[in-house]
Amino acid sequence: MSRIQLILSLFVITLSSSCKKEELPTIDPIEFQKPSHFPEPAYDFSNNPVTREGFELGRMLFYDTRLSSDNTVSCASCHHQELAFSDAGQALSQGVNGQFGSRNSPSLSNLAWYPSFMWDGGVNHIEISSLAAIVHPAELNMDFAELLNKLRGIAEYQVLFEKAFNSSGIDDQRFFYAMTQFTGLLISAESKYDQVLQGKANFTNQEQSGKILFDQNCAACHSGVLQSDFSFRNNGLDSEFTDEGRKLITNNPDDLGKFRVPSLRNVALTGPYMHDGRFQTLDDVVLHYTSGIQSSTTLDPIFNEGIGLNSIERASVVAFLHTLTDTQFVNNTKFSNPF
Repeated sequence: MSRIQLILSLFVITLSSSCKKEELPTIDPIEFQKPSHFPEPAYDFSNNPVTREGFELGRMLFYDTRLSSDNTVSCASCHHQELAFSDAGQALSQGVNGQFGSRNSPSLSNLAWYPSFMWDGGVNHIEISSLAAIVHPAELNMDFAELLNKLRGIAEYQVLFEKAFNSSGIDDQRFFYAMTQFTGLLISAESKYDQVLQGKANFTNQEQSGKILFDQNCAACHSGVLQSDFSFRNNGLDSEFTDEGRKLITNNPDDLGKFRVPSLRNVALTGPYMHDGRFQTLDDVVLHYTSGIQSSTTLDPIFNEGIGLNSIERASVVAFLHTLTDTQFVNNTKFSNPF
C-alpha cells in the first residue's frame, strides 16, 4: 500500500468513527426503576407500562396552565421542582382567581409507594391523585369533563395522546395514565441518607448523633427509607380543631384531628410545615414535639409525654434531616418544565 493510500484509508476510518458517534446520542431512559434499597411499590406499573411518549405527555400536562379554568394555574404552580415539588415559603397555595387553598401543598416524590394521598387520605390511588386539585374551586377549578373536552380541542394534545397510546382519543383513563407515568417516576433516592444506607458515604458526627436521636424519638412514625409509615395521627397541634382532618373522610370521631404522616424526604426544602404550614423552620417542628404538644381526646398515645431534647440535640436532629435532601432529584432536567 502506498503512502497516499494509507493516508486515505486512515481518513476514511476516522470519518466513519466520527459518524458513528454522531448517530448514537445518549438518551436518558424513561422507565420505572425501583431503587435497590426500596421496598416494592404500591402501584403496579404493569397495568400502565411507562413509555417515553406517555411520560412526556404526563410531564406536559403537569406543567400546563390550560388545565385550570382561567388558564393561569398548573399542577406545577404549587409543586415546584427546585423545592422538591412543594410550594415552599407558602403556608397555603394560591389557585385560580387569587384564591387560597385550606392546606399546605405537600412535596411530591416516591408517590408510587403511597397507599393513599392528600393530608386526610381522601384519595386512595395514585392514578386519580391529581383529580382533587383539578376540580377544587380554590385550586384549578376545572370540571373534569370540561377539561377533557378542552384537551380534545387542542391539536397538539390530539397528536401527543395518539403517540402515547397508539390510537386516537382523549379520555379520563388515558389522562390519568399519562399523569401517573410522570408523577410515578418522581423518585427521590439519591440523598446523602441514601448514600450512607448503601455504604457510599458517612454521616458527620453531628448527623450521626441526630440519626440516633431520630431513630429513638421519630422513626416510629417516620419509618423506613420512605420516611413515613403512611398512618394518620393526631400529633398534638391543637386541643380544638378547625380542620377535622381524617374525620372528614371517615366520619369517625376517633379520626378527629388526624393527618397523614408525611414523608420527610427533602424536608429541608419544603417548609413551612404541618398541614396548615404553621411552623416556619425545622427547629420549630422539633421544638413542638419537645414542648408544644396539645392534649385532646384523639392525641396519639406516642405523644403523651413529649420528646425531651435540649437545644444541642435538636440541632443534631435537624442536621440529620438535612441529609434527606436529594439535589439530583430537584435538578433532574427529566422532570423540568417542557414549555
